[in-house]
Amino acid sequence: MPPGGWERPVPGPQPLTAPYASWISRVAATLVDLVVIGIPAVALAVLIFGGAGAAFSAGDGFGLATLILGLVTYALLLFAAAILYGPLLMRREGARNGQTWGKQLLGIRVVRINGVPMDFMWSALREAIVKGLGVGIASSIIPVIPYLLDVLWPLWDDEKRAIHDFIVDTRVVQA
Repeated sequence: MPPGGWERPVPGPQPLTAPYASWISRVAATLVDLVVIGIPAVALAVLIFGGAGAAFSAGDGFGLATLILGLVTYALLLFAAAILYGPLLMRREGARNGQTWGKQLLGIRVVRINGVPMDFMWSALREAIVKGLGVGIASSIIPVIPYLLDVLWPLWDDEKRAIHDFIVDTRVVQA
């Protein structure tokens, strides 16, 4: 202990003080993120399926195998991008913590309710497991309604939380 009997404060979680992000800014950020992932996905599809289509038309016996391999490769790359995009960006330290490029552009960020910064695992839980897999499975049982409820829930929630925010104790706030 330092002289004088006082203890040095240890930096830790910060309380949530920023105003909540609006519903429209959340939706717009999601749309920007979809474009960021979508443009390279379309370009990759043109490359893969253009080449596979040319091989298939050549009639040399390798066309179907090339087409199937292209489809599997494309599906794996798209899956990896969808799973890794949010967590890799949201884990950044400092002012960009909790932000994808869409959220960064719209001036909003995801924060944990306990004030601990977003890390890769927490971001992956929120983005890939709960939003992607959880809402996706629920929507396969009851088509479209879980997605709509998750997207629309912030409209009537006092803290503007979506259903996935309730599950992982996060809020989306103005940066």
